Amino acid sequence: MTQEQSIVAKGFYGEFGGSFVPDDLQEVLTSLAETFELYKNDSNFQEEFRYYLQEYVGRENPLTYAKNLTKKVGGAKIYLKREDLNHTGAHKINNAIGQILLARRMGATRIIAETGAGQHGVATATACAMFNIPCTVYMGKVDTERQALNVFRMELLGAEVIPVETGQGRLKDAVDAALADLMENHRNTFYLLGSAVGPYPYPEIVKYFQSIISEESKHQILKKEGKLPNAVVACVGGGSNAIGAFAHYLNEPAVRLIGAEPAEAASMTEGTPAVLHGFKCLTLLDENGDPKPTYSIAAGLDYPGAGPEHSYLKTTERAEYVTVTGEEALEAFQLLSKTEGIIPALESSHAVAGAIKLAKTLAPDDAIIVNLSGRGDKDVSQVFEMLKKKAF
Repeated sequence: MTQEQSIVAKGFYGEFGGSFVPDDLQEVLTSLAETFELYKNDSNFQEEFRYYLQEYVGRENPLTYAKNLTKKVGGAKIYLKREDLNHTGAHKINNAIGQILLARRMGATRIIAETGAGQHGVATATACAMFNIPCTVYMGKVDTERQALNVFRMELLGAEVIPVETGQGRLKDAVDAALADLMENHRNTFYLLGSAVGPYPYPEIVKYFQSIISEESKHQILKKEGKLPNAVVACVGGGSNAIGAFAHYLNEPAVRLIGAEPAEAASMTEGTPAVLHGFKCLTLLDENGDPKPTYSIAAGLDYPGAGPEHSYLKTTERAEYVTVTGEEALEAFQLLSKTEGIIPALESSHAVAGAIKLAKTLAPDDAIIVNLSGRGDKDVSQVFEMLKKKAF
């Protein structure tokens, strides 16, 4: 067992991670960890998971050379890993399919989830519809308003969407509500957590199912360029798409791993080690030591912390984390749309903005992979209003 495997096996990445929860919830998490360990390398489970990734999600998705964007920006070649082409329009479906297969093996009769931008909620509702399992999705009241289209999608798919009005009415508050539900209904309920956050074993589970992203991009870039990329760039809120995009490059030291986080919610850049939602990570804290209110134009990045492995990668300097303002993300949203005919999610636009900055510093023979974590259909009306008001 390598040192990294040993760290993960204990639920920690250096000092980060762990499971700081009440005893009743710990029993549920222990059962989940045991189920995951039992099935993650089981050939039948793997076969079923891969079947749905191919036949339902539509994988493998392309690694697209953004020729026009590259020419416009100058510098390194920019490649887009097209998670936006997945069924439901984002990377979230990879993890939703994997976790619901675990839930079925655990005998769960009800699924709950949290969502910020709504893409994880849509993915969960989609998987639950396919497997005919009741689904409840918690979503901050503010997010239900700015992502009304995704709320309708979830309800159309048969999910009950519960607006959370406590706190700021955003992603953190939705996670709080989902954890409270799990505490009360753990005997029949499976919490399908969408990001690489939360108490052990969730960060490891989400990374495992999302690592398909880098598994594919690694062999795709080798086929296209004959070498590994100089860098992989992904947006970071909770960090699920980023940890999936990084996973198969972690042991490739020549490949820079760059997380682009919103300047308005920059936990990797400005955070302090603290316990948040049952795990330890770099967290934005207020003067009282409580999680700090955050805001991002991208609802899926509006979180005061990030997954524990991101905190570990930051402090060990294996990965870099850069900030992108809302205005920069909005500019990248428009630029990719106009140059490539691809409308990215506002979350993904942070990664595009980070890649544009990076590309200008590299040579034309260099290559960057940007994880295009989702498509921007859900954001078009919001962007329209922002551009009309010139407000970010």
